[in-house]
Amino acid sequence: MTLRKRRDRLAARILGAAATGALAILAVTAALPESSTHGASPELVVDEAPGYAVEDFNYPLADEILAEKGIVLKRGDGHITLADCAAGTGQLEVLARDRNDKICFNTVGDDGWLTLELPAVYSVKGNDYSTTVDMTVGTEEKTFEIDKNTWTPVGETADPQGRDHMLVEIRTVK
Repeated sequence: MTLRKRRDRLAARILGAAATGALAILAVTAALPESSTHGASPELVVDEAPGYAVEDFNYPLADEILAEKGIVLKRGDGHITLADCAAGTGQLEVLARDRNDKICFNTVGDDGWLTLELPAVYSVKGNDYSTTVDMTVGTEEKTFEIDKNTWTPVGETADPQGRDHMLVEIRTVK
């Protein structure tokens, strides 16, 4: 088949499809009620539909947690969440010098991350996940690998100068 014949056949197909589409539009608009085509403008369904949910990764109820527990939770993927401590649950546990009780986090999924601000952290107990924590002291940032299922000294207990460190991020991988 020559190039010209192929081009002519393609053009005929395109014109046929366009004509079919135009007929379909005419059929639909002809079937609309009179009030939809004259006078009042039709209402858009999209105005009544719920909006899109866009994940911004901000920690839910962070303001309430700050007010109640004094913990700044910023952002995360939902796989590391603040929890009430419960023995034998496989939680990550954090000790901070200015707190009487440990702070616990549940971990789920294959991996997770959470950004927060928790001052004076000196020890973290890992769970079955490979866990890394980022901490700051002044303008310096330090990263600590947390041992699985045991307490790991971090922050001031791992710092030769004994400086106060703030926990700023937790990352886990199964």
